[in-house]
Amino acid sequence: MAKRDYYETLGVPKSASADEIKKAFRRLAVKYHPDKEGGDEAKFKEINEAYEVLKDQQKRQRYDQFGHAGVGGAAGGGRAGGNPFEGFGGFGGQSQNINFEDLGGFGDLFGSMFGQQGGGSRSNRGQDVATEITITFEEAVFGVEKQISVTLDDTCTHCKGDGAEPGHSIKTCNICHGTGQVNRVMNTIFGQIQQTTVCDTCHGRGKVPEKACTVCHGKGTERQAQNIKLKVPAGIDDGAAIRLNGRGQAVQGGSKGDLYVNIRVKPHKEFTREGDLILSEQTIDMVTAALGGTAAVETVDGELVIKIPAGTQSGTDFRLADHGVTHLRGGGRGAHIVTIKVATPTKLTKRQKELLQQFNESSKKKIFGL
Repeated sequence: MAKRDYYETLGVPKSASADEIKKAFRRLAVKYHPDKEGGDEAKFKEINEAYEVLKDQQKRQRYDQFGHAGVGGAAGGGRAGGNPFEGFGGFGGQSQNINFEDLGGFGDLFGSMFGQQGGGSRSNRGQDVATEITITFEEAVFGVEKQISVTLDDTCTHCKGDGAEPGHSIKTCNICHGTGQVNRVMNTIFGQIQQTTVCDTCHGRGKVPEKACTVCHGKGTERQAQNIKLKVPAGIDDGAAIRLNGRGQAVQGGSKGDLYVNIRVKPHKEFTREGDLILSEQTIDMVTAALGGTAAVETVDGELVIKIPAGTQSGTDFRLADHGVTHLRGGGRGAHIVTIKVATPTKLTKRQKELLQQFNESSKKKIFGL
């Protein structure tokens, strides 16, 4: 379904001032805020997205020129670089979860800026582990496969995780008698209180090895270094994280935790990112701006030559379709917006000054009809 015009969403004309846009947003925000009775979460999100674009002079200029395609198709969530999960559900900055099983079985990708680690508390489950990798701007745009190294508790290779030395059996714990729990009586000022706790000997399993493993000493786990291939999907943004299900810490008699890989993207010397847009600037001389010509611009796909129309003004935007960031869920790429800057010469020869003076005088005569 096509998005509504942002001006229509806020109920203001295209000629509205910044103050009028702000007032319209505040009025609608109060009316539709989801925390109040009769609020509308979807409507509130829609007006917030419109305001995020129209309140910003540069975004508004691109929107007026190119429509929704000029602002990355979304407001960007108010974060530098935009929210990479915009449009995948959720509201107001809540974590977004996307299934990437078809990208190699590496679990969910989600916005990690709120620290949500997913999954509730589970009994007898290994701890989650976090690590971090840094990728280049281009790798974030096109995707990349990385190898990461982590050292964590994994299933003991000697005893296969049961804690017993090979050739020896597992027996019932003689402390808790197989229940995994023990009752303790505590003396307090209120009298004796009985408390049930996990058995310290078998750690709640109810069983212990006849002879403890000589490698893990009965723990069932040992510290191991692992090399893991990680497929980073195209379009991922700085600050996101990938969850690898079951690749975290191991625990005896239980399931492994998850491994979270936090993504950091190196800043680019020429490009910046806004949602699925790539932004850059290109300087041209004033003669090319006045008479027209061509200019070579750098993109993530290599150098492209663009046509400069005669009379191009400094600050004019050119949109290069399909040269932006790859959409996380496929279906193409965003655009590359090139902003033209016209360079004013600082050192002129005598002849150049004479020519400019003649041009200036000629322009004045035309203005005054002389």
